[in-house]
Amino acid sequence: MTTPPETTVGPAPVLTPPRGTRLTLRDASIGRQGAVVLDGLELDVAPGEILTVVGPSGCGKSTLLRTLAGLLPPLGGEVEQDGRPITAPHAERALIFQDDALLPWRTLRANVELPLAIQGLRRRERRAQAEGWLERVGLGGHGAKLPHRVSGGQRQRVQLARALAGEPRAVLMDEPFGALDAQTRAGMQQLLADVLRGTGATVVFVTHDVDEALFLGDRVALLGTGTGTGTGTGRVLDVPRPRDRTSHGDPATVELRRTVLTSLGA
Repeated sequence: MTTPPETTVGPAPVLTPPRGTRLTLRDASIGRQGAVVLDGLELDVAPGEILTVVGPSGCGKSTLLRTLAGLLPPLGGEVEQDGRPITAPHAERALIFQDDALLPWRTLRANVELPLAIQGLRRRERRAQAEGWLERVGLGGHGAKLPHRVSGGQRQRVQLARALAGEPRAVLMDEPFGALDAQTRAGMQQLLADVLRGTGATVVFVTHDVDEALFLGDRVALLGTGTGTGTGTGRVLDVPRPRDRTSHGDPATVELRRTVLTSLGA
């Protein structure tokens, strides 16, 4: 009689974070038919990079995000994700607005569960994941509350948790902290940096706040400041690291801040 081989149970598989994605625009014209906002746009966002985007009001920052999200087709040129044309919205690219856009009739936990439900996860699994994300953004134990029962900063934390729960490869953020007071905003910036660490997601973050752009970004794109070839990106500049608020007085950071402010006409 042959003895069956002994079955061993190994450790649970390690879940690797989703890999970031490359977002590319080449000689792109974006906007709406009859109303080009940016022309000749050249931009290459590396996988896993945090690219912050600044520029004068009305220069097309939000239009850029909507084009990358697949909500607006380009009017010309190429807009691609990993070499494939972006033609429609996709779960791999999450879009976060200044307005938290939470569903008011759903609890905080149920809001975070939404992309997981769309993916078809079972109720128990998506509830556990939603609770885990609420814990990560500092809202553990608040999952049963409705959005109107928490502060604006807390609602933005929920929106961030909801976006990342779906494991997107790219997160497109349109001034998500613009309506918050200075102290809450600083806390959300640090939270975002901490939560994104290790997710692998590519981030394009639009802001009017130069200090926010320099704190969060690996690079900063100056939008709408190009000359000669159109109205696309003028420059894309590396941001000194490490990411530390105490480094704002370092000569390299001071010089970069001056350059960005000059590009904005400030």
